[in-house]
Amino acid sequence: MSPRAGSAGSHTLAFVESPVQLLNVLEWAHAHAHNDAAPGAGLTLVVLSPNDPMTRGQLRRMAELARDEGHAVRWEEARGGTTAPFHTIGGLTPLLRRARRIVMGDPFSRYVQLLLTITRVQDLVVVDDGTATMEFVAQLARGERLVRWHRRGGRPGPRDVLFAPVSAAARRRLTPSDSRTVEVFSSMPIESAPDGVRITANDFSWTRARFGPPRITKTADMVGTSLVETGVVDPDRYLEAVRALAKAHGATRYFAHRRESVDKLHRLAAETGLEIVRPDLPLELIARRGPIGRTILSFPSTVVHTLPLALVGTDVRVAVCDIDPSWLTQNASPRAQGFLSGVTGTARDIHRLSAVSTV
Repeated sequence: MSPRAGSAGSHTLAFVESPVQLLNVLEWAHAHAHNDAAPGAGLTLVVLSPNDPMTRGQLRRMAELARDEGHAVRWEEARGGTTAPFHTIGGLTPLLRRARRIVMGDPFSRYVQLLLTITRVQDLVVVDDGTATMEFVAQLARGERLVRWHRRGGRPGPRDVLFAPVSAAARRRLTPSDSRTVEVFSSMPIESAPDGVRITANDFSWTRARFGPPRITKTADMVGTSLVETGVVDPDRYLEAVRALAKAHGATRYFAHRRESVDKLHRLAAETGLEIVRPDLPLELIARRGPIGRTILSFPSTVVHTLPLALVGTDVRVAVCDIDPSWLTQNASPRAQGFLSGVTGTARDIHRLSAVSTV
């Protein structure tokens, strides 16, 4: 076992449920590797595995990279049946009680919130789970219950009511105090945070040191989004927007989001002529390894913040197309348009495109 894997005696536990979360834990560990005040380089990564095959595949690849870095990885089939959560929580309880620091990728996760009620750790770190991190910090500052931005407003459902005490307890645990420190490690633009929350910038230095620089092609690539799958954007309007953007900018490849449905991707390929690529790693690593297009087209999403950081020093241009309000579904959250506009408006080092017409 390498010295860094053995240094898990520092009792740092990291809980991740997506490849991007795992990537950002590696970035956090790299950034803190030589910081005696936060000895987090040696840690135990706990993967709370989802059921989605593409996400599981990317997590497996990311787990290999984590082991290569000398970190211990514990894979939990956290959703493998009705009894799986009990086995997972029971098995993790001894580790949670010994932990001195908890690193988490998704404070909105009910799994993570439940685990937070078991530990009395006084050092908490939230790493990026994409643009949701911006909403988490804003909700924490306003003292609101933790709700994902794309969920429609209104009365909580029965499961929300049942879980409310756990969620409230987790929010209290994530609020800094005289005896508890909270760090948010983020590449997102966080303008205001609650008193006592320490914001640390994620500049993707591990990614840039580990991969690249990439070979850059003369064409454009497009980045997919799961806004259709989350019920925010109408599928027909989305397809028309992709077709128009690809034609206008000469895009040849479409990098699918891991949550995009197979049916939608088949339709995109048939009606736009784009080559559909299902990445086996987070896009920041794919782009850094190359080859990658000279222009990367995206809708408002995490990558408009992360790709310019991962590709700093290259000639790649990230161009973002706004979401037209007419594309939103009737079920979209009232906050959706404002949040998506904010994602684009706060991004640095990007080229902003007007919303394309889908009529």
